[in-house]
Amino acid sequence: MAISSLNDIKKGTNVEINGEPYRVVEANFLRMQMRKPVMQTKLKNLANGKVLEISFKPGDKVIEAELEHIKATYLYSDENNSYFMEAVSYEQFSVPKDNIKNQLKFLLENQEVEVLKFKGNALSIQLPNKVDLKVTEAPPGIRGDSSQGATKQITLETGMHINAPLFVKQGDVVKINTETGEYVERV
Repeated sequence: MAISSLNDIKKGTNVEINGEPYRVVEANFLRMQMRKPVMQTKLKNLANGKVLEISFKPGDKVIEAELEHIKATYLYSDENNSYFMEAVSYEQFSVPKDNIKNQLKFLLENQEVEVLKFKGNALSIQLPNKVDLKVTEAPPGIRGDSSQGATKQITLETGMHINAPLFVKQGDVVKINTETGEYVERV
């Protein structure tokens, strides 16, 4: 489907350029004296994460990218890919590890995620805002300066290291924010 007006190009819109999907990260409408208006944009490639700056003029053909969101279960990862299984069809597919390297530290086997597909190819995954992970290593809390909200570094079952309050101990399950990678609460 083609986007008919420059005003339809907004932050969060998905567009297709040269056969690749992009998400509009920034969009600024400029109208200068005696010149035609332009929509200056920053676009993020959904396949490889590269950022592109493009100015669209009236009459430019912009195609909206048709993306598919499916539910899938994380199976495992090897050197180059992470493998998932579709919840409905039980079909297995892979996502390049480079596309989801920041999200892998929150993934456990058999965890359900939402996968973003473009023209049948899996591009990336979307995690829930918060996940529960078990603490595998936590040094004992040091008594004393706890009035200032002291923290210690702990290790989670995925191998990720985060800072958590002194009262968190090995074996606890903690809630982690997947966007910031920070401790939220003990479950």
